[in-house]
Amino acid sequence: MQKFYKVFLVLFIVFIAVNLYALDWQSEILSEDNLKFVFSIASAVIGLILLFVLDTWSKIGVKK
Repeated sequence: MQKFYKVFLVLFIVFIAVNLYALDWQSEILSEDNLKFVFSIASAVIGLILLFVLDTWSKIGVKK
């Protein structure tokens, strides 16, 4: 994995961790107060998926 991808991997994991910490676990997950954190977690997960897809695509074209 390239250094560029590793930086974004760490950023996405930090975003997910911070938003999981900020959730109010006493109320519902989709309540109005938690909704911004849920959307942020969802976008970070989508970013992680795209990160691994781009890393895989970058390895396909490389000849050894």
